[in-house]
Amino acid sequence: MGGLIHTNMAILPMRLMPIDARLLIVTQWLSPAFPVGAFAYSHGLEQAIYSGWVSDQESLRDWLKDVLWSGTGRNDAIWIRLAYACDNIDALLDLESEARAFAPSAERLKESTRQGHAFAQIVSSVWNLEIPQSQLPVALGYAARAVDLCVESVCALYLQAMLSNLVSAAQRLMPIGQTAAQAVLAELTADCPNVAQATSEIGIDDLSSIAFLSDIAAMRHEMLQPRIFQT
Repeated sequence: MGGLIHTNMAILPMRLMPIDARLLIVTQWLSPAFPVGAFAYSHGLEQAIYSGWVSDQESLRDWLKDVLWSGTGRNDAIWIRLAYACDNIDALLDLESEARAFAPSAERLKESTRQGHAFAQIVSSVWNLEIPQSQLPVALGYAARAVDLCVESVCALYLQAMLSNLVSAAQRLMPIGQTAAQAVLAELTADCPNVAQATSEIGIDDLSSIAFLSDIAAMRHEMLQPRIFQT
């Protein structure tokens, strides 16, 4: 059915845009309602706030931008692409071993492993797929290939979901209102397709991280008491 769009000049007909229904699958997989326990992890942000490295809207935006472009965000997009390229489970399991070895700390490994195992179990059951238990981006990339999703879209949506979870964590940890939090997320969401595209022609040899404080925060968080988040 059509509708109407009101503008200052006229009333124009609105037509429904064609939608790739397969994208709704990945939005379900990355939804906060999908039971992988993402709400329990702050990716070291809790330690960063405790240490005073993140204290307001601007420092939160800068912290997450570094994670997105120079740390886990970029690397996870690469892992998704590498897993998407695996044409059999043996190749995926080899990739999973490399992904585990690349984790910079015990908490980072736990965070990605627990979410990835939950993701693989649920997707295998509900969508009748064979997704081995693996790190979250690895499991996601392989599942995306199995249902023929666009890997570019999967990477961008994954990055936005990761940022959304961290912004939500920040709201529970520091005095930042809903409007400011959503402003941070909106600004960084615009970067997600660009980060995804920047990983389109690179491979495992290009994995790196220069988001050093983020990695240090994840290591220090292992000893933080009291704390709200598992990482």
